[in-house]
Amino acid sequence: MSDTKTDWPSSLDDSELDELDAYLRGHAQENEGHLLLDGVHGLLSALAVGPTRVLPEEWLPEVLHEPFADETEGNRVLALLAKLNDSISAELDVDAYEPILGEVDSEAGPALSAAGWCEGFSRGIDLRASLWEKRLADDPPLMEMLGPVMALAVDEGILSAEAEFEKLNDEEYDDCLAQLPAVLAAVNHYWYEHPATEAELDALNRANEARTEQQPPPRQRSGHWVH
Repeated sequence: MSDTKTDWPSSLDDSELDELDAYLRGHAQENEGHLLLDGVHGLLSALAVGPTRVLPEEWLPEVLHEPFADETEGNRVLALLAKLNDSISAELDVDAYEPILGEVDSEAGPALSAAGWCEGFSRGIDLRASLWEKRLADDPPLMEMLGPVMALAVDEGILSAEAEFEKLNDEEYDDCLAQLPAVLAAVNHYWYEHPATEAELDALNRANEARTEQQPPPRQRSGHWVH
């Protein structure tokens, strides 16, 4: 019996990933900060390991920015996004999570880039910003767990930090990439063992109520969870 990712019912095969990638690329507008496939995977990864459930109506606006051309197309794209979302939890459950990363051209040829994934991950944290920020400030081990993600995000200019940091060399960059599955597993376990308290959830609800009263709603951006 095979146990490869492509055999799991919740995982997208290569053709489905290509299809979703093509849709996202075809509808991304330059300079609008639209997420591509790697960014969507980072966003959904943050939500999968985060403190509370985030419903599709909350995260879909971060991914889709215009009406579908027709109902068939819409249903297909939503099905692919749901399947991608489900696959992350399935992979985490069996220690087989792998981030979807972008590629950039380098002097040595194509190289993996965490920029898009980190941008999406930070937006996922933004959707529950009050919970994450309080814990990151109050619980240093959580900040330490996220070290490789933060190092990549700062290196790519996704997040800013108070102190000056030297650019990661190729070996350090690759090492941080290799640590991402373990980071996600550790953070997932952290929130399972230390769930959001009633006081934290009350503060989140108050923040959400205050945000919905503003017109128009402020767009959540990355960069607020590194201190």
